Amino acid sequence: MKPVGEITRGTTNPNRLRRVDNFIAYRCGELLRNAAQPMVIDLGYGATPVTAVELRGRLAASVRRDVAVVGLEIDPVRVEAAQPYADPPGLEFRRGGFELAGLSPVVVRAFNVLRQYDESEVTAAWQAMTATGAVLIEGTCDELGRIATWAVVSAGRPSTLTFSARLSDLDHPATFAERLPKALIHHNVPGHPIHDLLLALGRAWETEATPFGPRQRWLATARRLRDEGLPVLDGPHRWRLGEISLPWPG
Repeated sequence: MKPVGEITRGTTNPNRLRRVDNFIAYRCGELLRNAAQPMVIDLGYGATPVTAVELRGRLAASVRRDVAVVGLEIDPVRVEAAQPYADPPGLEFRRGGFELAGLSPVVVRAFNVLRQYDESEVTAAWQAMTATGAVLIEGTCDELGRIATWAVVSAGRPSTLTFSARLSDLDHPATFAERLPKALIHHNVPGHPIHDLLLALGRAWETEATPFGPRQRWLATARRLRDEGLPVLDGPHRWRLGEISLPWPG
């Protein structure tokens, strides 16, 4: 099966995807625990396989010991370089793209991949990655994983958008604008829902300045958004981690 997609830059760092990995354990943990074959695909793991190794370790520790992670890359050189880290059946590396190498995972993580594509290609990629029923977590983050956003996509359609930050480094929520998923980043202009959402997030943050530190400020920001009528999901147990999730703004 010919891989679908293009070779991306492949930039990666240890712990870069810790935030989204923890979200996957929370959001998709029950799906994996109930699955006959608890497979997760790390699509486009990059120049080194460190994020796939970390994903396998985190899910095995927090969700299910026999979870299987398959790292997929289009570049055969990267696939070959990753083989010393493989530990089948728990961790494998194969050549593949949006067609998922013919596999049928429960969850797909595709981070910092579609950011390098044209927006017109996003919908087809979403559809391909969820065609067998997988839940897709697709997003982008900065080089150290301090600022991130991601979508939860099922059957080719996004359902939620999550903002996540290491709160000690968060100066202002406007920073998220640079790390929006590809489907949204060019729509952060007046008249579009994502623009209105970022404005509301910024206003709430500015209003809730507190002497008790950034975590309490973030919690107050989430509560203010909810009080203003925005359908903020989850609750303080996730907000404390630096997350705010909302229905997809589209």
